[in-house]
Amino acid sequence: MRIEITDKQPLADKIRPQSLDEFVGQSHLLDRIAAFAGGARLPSLLFFGPPGCGKSTLAMLMAKAAGKSYIRVSAPEAGLATLRKRLAGAEVLILDEIHRFSKAQQDFFLPILESGEIVLLATTTENPSFSVTRQLLSRLHVLRFRALTREELARMARRGAAVLGVQWADEVFDLLAGMSGGDGRTLLNLVEHVSTLPPEKLELGELRQVLPEAIIRGDREGDSHYELVSALIKSIRGSDVDAAMYYLACLLESGEDPRFICRRLILSASEDIGLGDPQALPLAISCQQAIEYVGMPEGFIPMAETVVYLALAPKNNSSYAAYLNAQKEVRENGMRPVPLHLRNASTSLHKEWGYGRGYKYPHAFPGSWVEQEYLPHELAKAKATFYVPKNEGTEAKMHAWLASRKRMTRKP
Repeated sequence: MRIEITDKQPLADKIRPQSLDEFVGQSHLLDRIAAFAGGARLPSLLFFGPPGCGKSTLAMLMAKAAGKSYIRVSAPEAGLATLRKRLAGAEVLILDEIHRFSKAQQDFFLPILESGEIVLLATTTENPSFSVTRQLLSRLHVLRFRALTREELARMARRGAAVLGVQWADEVFDLLAGMSGGDGRTLLNLVEHVSTLPPEKLELGELRQVLPEAIIRGDREGDSHYELVSALIKSIRGSDVDAAMYYLACLLESGEDPRFICRRLILSASEDIGLGDPQALPLAISCQQAIEYVGMPEGFIPMAETVVYLALAPKNNSSYAAYLNAQKEVRENGMRPVPLHLRNASTSLHKEWGYGRGYKYPHAFPGSWVEQEYLPHELAKAKATFYVPKNEGTEAKMHAWLASRKRMTRKP
């Protein structure tokens, strides 16, 4: 591989692959990439994946392999007027961060893609189902990129170190690969940083202390934002305390807004724990209030307590499921009339119509319970059931209390 190196170039540019054979990562896509690049006509593509996994590099390699002239533009830096001028004479446009264009700006590409005037190779870190218009998405082949593996990152780090003229022990390369979060750009920045350190700082213990905290990178607007919080909630739901604590740490250390995490914990307390332990919801709300009061970084303390409590609490989704069942009935069959005896007779005309007539006030009966019809008549007649109790946690005691009241007040 021939590399033209200047002192001002970032290491990522110094070792950028010059051919598809030199590209590292995305092995699951390389056959398709080669087929696209070697075809009669290069199609327009959308590369979707996390930062630093080679999306832009692969786009440039594909354009070169297809023998096409190309320009590379970053959406945040380019207005449409400037872009129109730069497109003159180009066959391929490599557009980074297409999600930063508005829907109106994305519509600019529709006629030129339809006419075949230009091939678009676009990249995005955001889910294209939400960040790219449906019309534009229908004109693109979407390729899903993966974060680089630890082995791929270590191989890349060795190439970078060789270009810089340094050599380290295997455990140093492994440490840098492990701390890069699947991001090749972050990795090569670390390699450059470590190459400036004195030899006594290259011991693993020392190295962990001097590596910049910036290596822990969050993607608060991208998919990892949702993937991590999804993993947190599912770990709580599965009562895996260790996994829940790990994902909480990932979210907080990546700079996630603690208020967003608290909102998810409040929902989990109701959806996943619910009547299994009714104290889970007030605890989650108290956690949110504590975060607002003490702030960060100390806010991790009440948040960690809440996550452990929720993970250990008995799980019960009967109230959540009951609502979904009732919601389905309403959406499919509409709202049925409220029984007359449950309606408030707030006017004389209401009384004349029979509103409230025959209503039995439960507190006037033993055990504060009396049997009467509450559902709309059609649903009561069909014995409609939306709530299905579970014999788990506090709900079991609550349901037993109601059953005892029913037995007490019913005639033998």
